[in-house]
Formats: sequence, structure tokens, C-alpha cells
Amino acid sequence: MSYTSILYYVLLAVILLVYYIVPDRIKWTVLLAGSLYFYLLLAGSSVLMCAFLAMILVSYVFGILVGKTGSRAVLAAGIILSAAPFVTWKVLEIASSSATGAVKAEMMFSEAGIALPVGASFFTLQMIAYLADIYKGRAEVQKNPFRYALFISFFPQIIQGPIPRYSQLADQLFTPHRLRASNIAKGSYMILWGFFLKFMIADKAGIIVDTVFKRPDYYRGMYVFTAGCLYSIQLYTDFMSCVFLSRGTARFMGIDLIDNFAQPYFATSIRDFWRRWHISLSAWLRDYIYIPLGGSRKGKIRKYVNLALTFLVSGIWHGGSVKFIFWGLLHAFYQITGDLTRGIRDKGYSLLRISKDSYLRHIIKSAGTFLLVMPAWIIFRAPDLKTGLDMIRSMFTVRNYWIFWDDTLYTLGLGWKEWSVLKHSIVILFVVSFLRTRGHLAERFMEQHLIVRWAVCIGAILIIMIYGTYGFGYDAKAFIYGGF
Repeated sequence: MSYTSILYYVLLAVILLVYYIVPDRIKWTVLLAGSLYFYLLLAGSSVLMCAFLAMILVSYVFGILVGKTGSRAVLAAGIILSAAPFVTWKVLEIASSSATGAVKAEMMFSEAGIALPVGASFFTLQMIAYLADIYKGRAEVQKNPFRYALFISFFPQIIQGPIPRYSQLADQLFTPHRLRASNIAKGSYMILWGFFLKFMIADKAGIIVDTVFKRPDYYRGMYVFTAGCLYSIQLYTDFMSCVFLSRGTARFMGIDLIDNFAQPYFATSIRDFWRRWHISLSAWLRDYIYIPLGGSRKGKIRKYVNLALTFLVSGIWHGGSVKFIFWGLLHAFYQITGDLTRGIRDKGYSLLRISKDSYLRHIIKSAGTFLLVMPAWIIFRAPDLKTGLDMIRSMFTVRNYWIFWDDTLYTLGLGWKEWSVLKHSIVILFVVSFLRTRGHLAERFMEQHLIVRWAVCIGAILIIMIYGTYGFGYDAKAFIYGGF
């Protein structure tokens, strides 16, 4: 079941209706029942459902044990057992290390009679954070197994996050919320924006991206550059779309999920990029990998080693094949090199008389950051590391600049009308992103007259229906990050 399917919103309507009818003391049980039913539909298998419940039970029991004993050994055992299915999957991926590593891993799991629950890469991190936070005294032990199950299985964020901490989400789940028009309105705006990102940008850009990446031997040079830029936008809007759909759904029930993005392509360095991209994962890696390793407290060499190990974990989390490991270490290399050359770059700006706070300097740094991130995304998307590196090399060796003005780009799956829709939609994304840096855009929109808000929403719905993915016959694609 997808967050863009009609069935999902029928289920949501039923859950909301029951949630706001039942007495306050049992509202959270409605969320639990709805979440477990949603997961059963999502998994499509009683075996996967049982595996999911077993993982919840194991981490619940160890949460109690860690709280009682305060033992590091118990914590380690809890983390190992809670993460065992996901870690085993990753080991099999690495063992089969290839472009089809995930497929081979799935086959090996099936042959061994082992099932990996859907969304395990996200809720496993949730479980680890819960156990570690209890050990550190940052979270209280949840003694009610059903309440803990709700924290792990809450349906708006189970597929691909955001990855919540217990202290961020628990009170909101167990506190009864009243029906408020403002929550319904804000949730609707978030969902509408999510549909815009998915159908007007991500799925359209994906058609061109798929065309180029399926024929890397044929599409070279500026084709790769175009596809690399569009994949950077596709991945961003696809993932952010799912986050907005998740946040909008939760908002209907008065629950706030954290925002997972903060205009990452406005970042002025790779370090800044990772503060803005997939924020819940970046924060998890910082708090549970980088800082426990020593962070930056033990000298520069140790800091750089810790950075490399943290990004290695990030790469393996995304996929066990060599290309993902290379992608993670490449970002570590970017950060280390950026740290080492900061003084040189500052002197260069001084010689050019470009002040620290000038827009020109910000634009140069943002453009430079994007031009580092984009090739890394090409490796991320390519079928394997060798192909990805070859595609990047072709951008510098094949000089087919003519494709930008001879209508060749219109042969990549989108006609000129669809290209026009895509370009205008990206401009809207840029404007909205810029306005979000200036303040709380949603709150400012809520302050507008009701007629204005209705007009904007109805107009947006019509535009998405006419010009979006469904508007010219393509099927909606599955959310990209749901595959990790």
C-alpha cells in the first residue's frame, strides 16, 4: 500500500472517524489497531507480520532489562538481537555485492526461510535509539508493550520515516487529541504539497532519469549531466513528498512529525548539506555512531577516522553493494577535504574581495556543493560502481553540448509540453524553498483569507490532476527511499 493510493486514504478516513468518536482513554488503541492493520496490508504476509511483532517484542523486553540493570552488556545484547534481521540482510547484501545485491539477498533470505519486515531499515534504528536513550537516561522505559508497539508501528512514518526518538513522539501518541479544523487544514496542505512534489516533479523527472540510466553505454556526456541533475531533484522531491504525506496524515490526529529536510540544495558545504538532508537519519548517525566513537574530541586524525566510519555506516545502511560503500566514503572524503581546505578557500574569497556574508559567496558555495553532491548521486543511482564512474567520466570527455538546443532532450521520454510542466514545477519548488528560509510559510499561508486558501488549493488540485503524472498516462512510481 502506498501513501498515494486511494485505499490508504479510505483507511485513514476510517481511523480518523473512530479515533475522534471513541473516549479519550482508548484513542491510542485506535492508532495501534490502525497501524498494525496498515502494516499487515503493507507486508502482505502473515510471516512478515509475525517477524515484525517479534522484533518489537525483543526490543521491548530489552528496554525493560536495560532500565532495570543499567548494564552496558544488556544494552549491547538488546541492540544486537533487535538489529539481527536487518544486519543479517546487510551481510548477505555485501556477500552478494553487486548491482542486484538486494535481490540476491532476498533470494538467500527466502531460501533460508528468513523474512525481513517491511521498513526494517527505519524502525530498527528507532529501536536502537530507544534502547540507547534508556541507557543514557534520555528516555523513560515504556512498560506497556502495546504502547511501545504503537511507538514503533505508527503508520504514517513506518515506511520511510522520519525516524523519531521516543522522547519526540511518545507523549503525542498517548495524549488524546481533539478534532481541530486547523489540524485538518494544515494536514491537507501538507498532503497537497506532497502530491505536487511526487506527481509534478519526481515522477516526471524519473522518466528521463530512467531512460538515461538504462542505457549508460548510449547516453553519454551532457545526457549524464542532465540525468544527474534531474535525479538529484527526483530523489529529493520523491523523499520529501513521502515525508509531507506522512506529516500531513499525522497532523490530522494532532501529531507533529519532524521535518526531514531543510532546503538541502541551498547548503553551502557538504557538512551543511548533511545537516539539511534526511535530518532524522543524519542526527541518528551523529548521536549513535559519530559521538560514541569520540566525535571531534580526540584530535583531528581521530575526528576524520570517525567521520569515515560514520559515512561507511550510512553507505551500508543505504545498500550493501560496493557503490553505496563508495558513495558513503566519498561524502566523508568531501567533508575531510572541505575541513582541510577551508583556510585556503577563505583566502581565495578575500583576494577576490567577496565578503563572507555576500549573496555571491553564498551562491558560489551552494553551486559548488551541488556540483559535488550530484556526481555522488549518479553513483548512488547507477547499476554498479564501475558504470557510475564511467558515466561521470563521460561528462568531462564527451562534449555533446548541442543536446541543450536541438530538441534532443525531448526524445528522452517527455515531450516539450511535459518538459515545460517539469521546469515550471521546479521553479515553484525553488520559490517555495526560498520562502521557507524566510520564515514559516505554512503559518503565513494559514493567515490568508479563506477564499484565497480555497482558491489556491482547488487550483493546485486541478493542475496536479491535469498536468501531473496521471495527467498523461504514466503510473505513479513507488517511493524511492522505501527500497532502502
